[in-house]
Amino acid sequence: MTVSGFTFNAFSENTYLLHDDTGQCVVVDPGCYSRQEQAALQEFICTQGLQVVLLLNTHCHIDHVLGNQFIVDTYQVPFLIHEADLGTLRAVPAYAAPYGFPQYQPAEPTGFLTPEEPVRFGNTELEVRFAPGHAPGHVIFYHAPSQVVIGGDVLFRQSIGRTDLPGGDYDTLISSIRTQLLTLSDEVTVYPGHGPATTIGAERISNPFLR
Repeated sequence: MTVSGFTFNAFSENTYLLHDDTGQCVVVDPGCYSRQEQAALQEFICTQGLQVVLLLNTHCHIDHVLGNQFIVDTYQVPFLIHEADLGTLRAVPAYAAPYGFPQYQPAEPTGFLTPEEPVRFGNTELEVRFAPGHAPGHVIFYHAPSQVVIGGDVLFRQSIGRTDLPGGDYDTLISSIRTQLLTLSDEVTVYPGHGPATTIGAERISNPFLR
């Protein structure tokens, strides 16, 4: 599986395209808001010959969902979140304009993610791991053959997700990291929702929140 990343919007949010040798592609956390950002994502998908088949959100804070409706409209694909984050998603329109996104268009999920059911596309299978604490319905996606995690806002390089937003809880987040991430091997690469990629091993050793 190949991970292609883009950094969008005023929050410097990382949007990911996951694709394999079949050309099928999943969009995770589309933060593209402006027409330029949307065009950049669309151009990459086109020039790489990718077929978008699914839209996923790790969680539904505003910076991760700004491009949801654009992806749904453009590619006519299913849109999945964890059901526990439905309230987070539906709260976004109330604060989008004050945060500087007056043209935000909300999208409704067509189904829900659960840890019991992997996400499948092309020749790829992603394990869904429930990791609340930053958001009540936060999930991460683990691809064992590639040793890759798409981690959203759970674990960052030398940091962790904030827990002062509605539905956040510090102890829950630390528990999620220890049970859902630190149980993986040191070689696993974590692609976070903000900032550079890291590895489980690096964070196990040096992340000040995990000592």
